Amino acid sequence: MQVVILCGGLGTRLREETEYRPKPMVPIGGRPILWHIMKTYAHHGHNEFILCLGYKGEVIKDYFRNYNWNTSDVTLTLGQNPQIDYHNSHGEEDWKVTLLDTGQSTQTGGRLKRALEYVNGDKFLATYGDGVTNSNINASIDFHEQHGALATITAINPPGRFGALELDGDAVTAFKEKPEKERAYINGGFFVFDRKVGDYLTDDNCVLEQEPMRELAAANQIRAYKHDGFWQCMDTFREHQMLDGMWDNGTAPWKVW
Repeated sequence: MQVVILCGGLGTRLREETEYRPKPMVPIGGRPILWHIMKTYAHHGHNEFILCLGYKGEVIKDYFRNYNWNTSDVTLTLGQNPQIDYHNSHGEEDWKVTLLDTGQSTQTGGRLKRALEYVNGDKFLATYGDGVTNSNINASIDFHEQHGALATITAINPPGRFGALELDGDAVTAFKEKPEKERAYINGGFFVFDRKVGDYLTDDNCVLEQEPMRELAAANQIRAYKHDGFWQCMDTFREHQMLDGMWDNGTAPWKVW
């Protein structure tokens, strides 16, 4: 199944890194987070990608155009009939990557609508270019096919960002993590879509998470595949450092390949 990845946002909250490159190209363990996302899908057998480019999309184009060059030992034969021999293989040789320029200011729904031109089947996968997970992609596909609605969202249940205070009057008696019962499921991306969702996408200004999702929900056309395992987005420098540290320490839960 083809995978659409939204790679065009500005990444303003990670300005330390995204001033010079798009957020999907910010490295974790020396590889762009985009690569980690694609490796997850490929591990589950999905290796045809449609990358929706926008802000600094040329950086992503250059990365894949020079992928073999940058990941292999090479021998160059110079002269009138130049030749390049690549000496080592890599696990991405069967990937098919479509690099689609969807515009600098196009919103998420608009990017997804443009990608539909390159989607071959009746169903496709989609996600954002800034989050990693160990969710079972194929299980979410099975779930989607069983319920028959147009959209499946991988719903995740992240820990609260803020601790909870226990009070006795105005005295703080304990400080603890936010109670589990106060946690709520949120949209973790990693969607399964029927291509008919395109009927809910209007133009370049269409924000997927707003009117299209509200209308799909009102029409009873969204289901939530609940994932209680690892999921983490990379919105801030702190989150980037955390993910990078997990990889360097050999404790990256999303490394399922």
